[in-house]
Amino acid sequence: MVTAWSLNWVVMKVAVQEIRPLWAVAIRTALAALVLFPPLLATRQLRRPPRADLPVLLAISLFHMTAFAALMTMGLALVPAGRAIVLGYTTPLWVAPAAFLFLGERISARQSAGIVVGLVGLLLLFGPASLDWGNRQALLGQVLLLAAALCWSVSIVYTRAHRWVATPLQLMPWQCLLATMVLASLAVLVEGPPPDPGRTSTAALLALAYNGVIGTALGFWAMTVVNRRVPATTAALGVLATPVLGIGLSAAVLGEGFDPMLILSAFIILAGIAMGVTGRKRSA
Repeated sequence: MVTAWSLNWVVMKVAVQEIRPLWAVAIRTALAALVLFPPLLATRQLRRPPRADLPVLLAISLFHMTAFAALMTMGLALVPAGRAIVLGYTTPLWVAPAAFLFLGERISARQSAGIVVGLVGLLLLFGPASLDWGNRQALLGQVLLLAAALCWSVSIVYTRAHRWVATPLQLMPWQCLLATMVLASLAVLVEGPPPDPGRTSTAALLALAYNGVIGTALGFWAMTVVNRRVPATTAALGVLATPVLGIGLSAAVLGEGFDPMLILSAFIILAGIAMGVTGRKRSA
């Protein structure tokens, strides 16, 4: 999941250079739905969502697939991919206290220290040496990315608390379908008609295909499974490996170069992940 999503940020950056952000997310989510429905129907696993699962279906569809993805993509259009990846993964800032308050999850001292260390690495990106506070476009992009992280945290915490009836895979196509309807409606209202495929480059089309099949269909399903099986704080810490790998991929694929502050931040985040995960295992 971490590998798929790290590359997903890079290819999405390619897509939004030609396709408006909301349409890019709507198209990739529609592709994910098209990929998921046929195999589930063929294997007789496709079923209507049970009423008891409707709350979690709405939470994942609206907060993760719609709000997180839309805000993230809009922010990505304004911020370099490497920085956007890191900012998009400030989720533990919101997940840890929410899991403690609403789920009653115990946080060990070592795990708390890991969260703090990881967040210190993220906060370095807001220092005067790293951020131009006079660039309004960049500031807007980073605010959008932080809002995306907040929306994702809602999905993580609720997914952990929910008592599932259907499996994540059985709910996934319906989540994609609902998210597609919401995103397409927003795209029409905000951005106008959909993009013309004939005027879109092969690179952008391939980027959307990857986003839909791997980044969305496979990635969101994997994340839902993770959220069901591990504590919310541990899940949030684990996915912080995504920006570390994503920075390297952004430099290699997009030629963004290695920002020393980004590298320092990534190493501090990785240290926080290691502390948090080992702290959880020892306290289990």
